[in-house]
Amino acid sequence: MICAKLKPAVSGFAQEFPGKVAAENVDATTPEAAPAVKDLGFQSHGLVIRSADGKVLWKQPDHTVKIEDAREELRRLTAS
Repeated sequence: MICAKLKPAVSGFAQEFPGKVAAENVDATTPEAAPAVKDLGFQSHGLVIRSADGKVLWKQPDHTVKIEDAREELRRLTAS
């Protein structure tokens, strides 16, 4: 299963890819999230697709996030 950390506007990916994608919203502004934001190379937020074991498979930082890019990547990753 692929875990995608998403804003509420795109959390429907779990329904779009049933049984293949779990969506989780994470508040990037909390002190607990700061290390992950830095490790991902984000200035303040972004979108991340991780494998079930937490490996980063795809990401888009900050205001470059394009929902259709994420959808296409999820299609590619879940095709097998």
